Amino acid sequence: MIGIIDYGMGNLFSVSKALERLEVPYFLSENKDELMKADGLILPGVGSFKDAMSILHSTGLADLVKEYAETGKPLLGICLGMQLLFDDSEENGLTEGLQLLPGHVRRFPGATAAGETYKVPHMGWNRLEFLHSSPILNGLEENYVYFVHSYFVDTNDKEVVISRSLYDVEVPAVVGRGNVFGMQFHPEKSSTLGMALLRNFTKLAEERMSVK
Repeated sequence: MIGIIDYGMGNLFSVSKALERLEVPYFLSENKDELMKADGLILPGVGSFKDAMSILHSTGLADLVKEYAETGKPLLGICLGMQLLFDDSEENGLTEGLQLLPGHVRRFPGATAAGETYKVPHMGWNRLEFLHSSPILNGLEENYVYFVHSYFVDTNDKEVVISRSLYDVEVPAVVGRGNVFGMQFHPEKSSTLGMALLRNFTKLAEERMSVK
């Protein structure tokens, strides 16, 4: 059973519908005890990093995510949810994140080194480039996924960047270390590849459940 954290800042409908299409059982909850029992946990997110962290701290869900990560069960952050897994963000002033992965969330500069401007937010389909083998990529081929974001992760630890995309700068698109994963794009809105990535995540939860 996949748990989806309901903290008021995630696109719960589209993530839920994606899991329904995959015929994967799931539940939505803000209850820490219930969420800890999930075989896999999804942290969605849409909106401001600062607001999201404020809610997670005030509800105790920040500690829940950290405790869940320590269980070894698979954890997935989507879009803003992925950014929250990192050290901090410069959005609306410096704000500490969950610090499960090393890196800083920065705004797209909106101008190239040559002074040419480009649109921010980054919105649309961009191709993924696979960089490292990972169970989240099992059986998949590089293709396009759907992004909507104004901020990206800047990390010196290239081992956590499983897949990247390019939007003037290098954009970590799929990240992970151990049982903690993140996707900067919206897999539930990214056609065949996005759904396959979600399916691979749920398979990790199923494998974990089968060895209990």
